[in-house]
Amino acid sequence: MSNALAIASVSFVIVDLLNNGLIDRDISSSLGDVLVSALPPDKVDAMQQNGKSQLNLFLYNITQNSAWRNIDYPSFDSNGDRIKNPPLALDLHYLLTAYGAEQYHSEILLGYGMQLLHETPVLPRSAIQESLSSPTQVQEGASGLPVALLNLFTSGLATQVEQIKIWPQTLTTEEISRLWTAFQAKYRSTAAYQASVVLIQGENSTKSALPVKRRTVTVVPYNKPVISQVLSISNTSPPIQGDQPILPGYSLVLQGSELMGIDGTIVQIGDDQVAPNAANATPTSLVAPIPSDLLAGTQTVQVIQPLAIGAPPADHDGFSSDPVTFVLRPVIQNISLGTGTSTIDGTPVNLINLILDPPVGATQTVVLLLNQLVTPSSPPPVPLAYSFQAEPPYVLASPPAIEPPPSPNVSVPYAGVAPGNYVVRVQVDGAESVLTQDASGNFTGPQVAL
Repeated sequence: MSNALAIASVSFVIVDLLNNGLIDRDISSSLGDVLVSALPPDKVDAMQQNGKSQLNLFLYNITQNSAWRNIDYPSFDSNGDRIKNPPLALDLHYLLTAYGAEQYHSEILLGYGMQLLHETPVLPRSAIQESLSSPTQVQEGASGLPVALLNLFTSGLATQVEQIKIWPQTLTTEEISRLWTAFQAKYRSTAAYQASVVLIQGENSTKSALPVKRRTVTVVPYNKPVISQVLSISNTSPPIQGDQPILPGYSLVLQGSELMGIDGTIVQIGDDQVAPNAANATPTSLVAPIPSDLLAGTQTVQVIQPLAIGAPPADHDGFSSDPVTFVLRPVIQNISLGTGTSTIDGTPVNLINLILDPPVGATQTVVLLLNQLVTPSSPPPVPLAYSFQAEPPYVLASPPAIEPPPSPNVSVPYAGVAPGNYVVRVQVDGAESVLTQDASGNFTGPQVAL
């Protein structure tokens, strides 16, 4: 790679190439003394009083090379330590301008200059080394460089990875007009060229890791597990039914494709990970128990297949299915009546006390639903229905520092209910408890008499 002197080195080598080419073609015999320079156009105008023709190479723009700009990034690790010195890749844009002391001199010079660059589309490394020779071999004034700039031979341009390529560019009349207006100089015949690519790389100390002693490559086919349906099965009374509710103490039945992993399978239900039942696990079906601490409501299930990689093998992230939702419905285990005090305003209230499975979290919303049981008659009576929301277990204005754990005991205040027998349902975060039915399909319980 080159260093920061590479930009000046490219300009100097091209100027040297043009100067040598004009000397080889003995231009001075017909045009007189000819200068080859690398100056801004406004400074060249000031020099034209000497009556000499001049060929000038001006670097008017520098852009980053699009092919190299993202190579070797990033250069720092997560700790901020430098691990690489990525190159600064640049494209150099030049204007080749001819100044004639007499008529037609500028056209002649520009023609020779363009022919030389056309015949040298790539700067040979030998030409660069010869142009940027060591200061001990260069006499002051012979190279056209001040003594302070004779260290261009240390730029490393001749040894960079890519060679410098030169090709013409096309500028519109509007672009040329804008350029010369910005130069604030008199317009002269001009040809545009690009030199690419200059690779400037720092020499800062880097922190590199030790070499890899042994490589272990693991190749597995990409088989993403897919859950197409979530069913449930009672641990005490199979079989699987499509419309069977998902209740605590049940197991989930996952149906889909590619459910069995190469190095094992884990089922994540909510925040818990459980192992599927190995006895009846197949690529299209898995059975996994519902965790005992899973709260009622909408939950997610996901199949995770870790990969054992390395020596010794260790589990790594493998394949996983998209999360699929299901509803865990609560079960009313007991109903009783009582009285108490409201946690909101402290007034006495009548309560319906419930014992629920699974336990209810302190922030979950519980709604009690009552539907009156009536004796069939003609005309059929209209049964009454009520709904009541449970109060939070603590005063909302002053919550405890630590949220209390889930509790199976829920008390719901009620008022204004007509006497009678009622079928009781409860909704926990929208998940509704199930009712029992008789042989005729009528709902029979659980019940409470009010």
